[in-house]
Amino acid sequence: MAHNHSHHNHSHSHDHGINAADTGMAFIIGISLNVLFVIVEVITGIINNSMSLLTDAGHNLSDVASLVLSLIAFRLAKKKSTEKFTYGYKKTTVLAALFNAVFLLIAIGILGFESVHRLINPEAVKGDVIAWVAGVGIIINVVTALMFFKNRHGDLNIKSAYLHMMSDALVSAGVVAGGILIVYTDWYWVDPVIGLVIMLVILIGTWSLLADSFRLSVDAVPPGIDMNEIKELISNQKNITDVHHIHIWALSTTENALTAHISLNDCLSFNEKMDLVQNLKHKLMHHKIHHSTIEIETELSNCEEKDC
Repeated sequence: MAHNHSHHNHSHSHDHGINAADTGMAFIIGISLNVLFVIVEVITGIINNSMSLLTDAGHNLSDVASLVLSLIAFRLAKKKSTEKFTYGYKKTTVLAALFNAVFLLIAIGILGFESVHRLINPEAVKGDVIAWVAGVGIIINVVTALMFFKNRHGDLNIKSAYLHMMSDALVSAGVVAGGILIVYTDWYWVDPVIGLVIMLVILIGTWSLLADSFRLSVDAVPPGIDMNEIKELISNQKNITDVHHIHIWALSTTENALTAHISLNDCLSFNEKMDLVQNLKHKLMHHKIHHSTIEIETELSNCEEKDC
């Protein structure tokens, strides 16, 4: 077997569709708005003994941490590679998503415990204050979510930021409804119940983020990529008889890599082999494989029979 190693293709001619400046600004604005809102919710929640406001504040605080981590990872991912970090810091985007998920799970555990305690021992709360503060939260969360709407399909951290903000808006709407209900009924137990509902909403959303980020952190095949489809794509190329030792993993939340060995049944010239590999890499780019390394294995017996 003759082994020819193709060069890495690190071409960035294919745009990942994300405007770094706009995305960075969206994170900064989102962080600023939510920090201010968390402060308002915490102060109001403590003064009015509202578990729903404090739980929502905890939810929003975890989202602030999420946005901060995502922003740091987003900027680190843009840094150039070094001799020690040959892929740069792209993987930090995956780690940020994983830390965000773990952080959220810890937060809901603490807030859930307190909500159950308040449900057993309800305390009087001002429904109208709860409703007004949560109403402001709806506006802030929707505005923040819309800033991430355009790029939500291009990056796992941007997607998580968008989903967090939209879920926050829905949660705030629930808090508003709960506040209005308390005003007209004096059912103070509604407040901790809303806190538990918020906890459930966070848990459902976080589980998906945890699963996706964990898979990427252990170099599993990224979501949206079908291994069998990629194998078929390579196998169907002219002059390729077999593909094996194929690995696909995430370099970041936006870029994926592949390594594979291909076997050829024809005796091709060096230029023909290189053309075949470059054409294959180009096709892989359209299947979310941004960096690929292809090793060619040529059967010498075939070449000798053809008098090459």
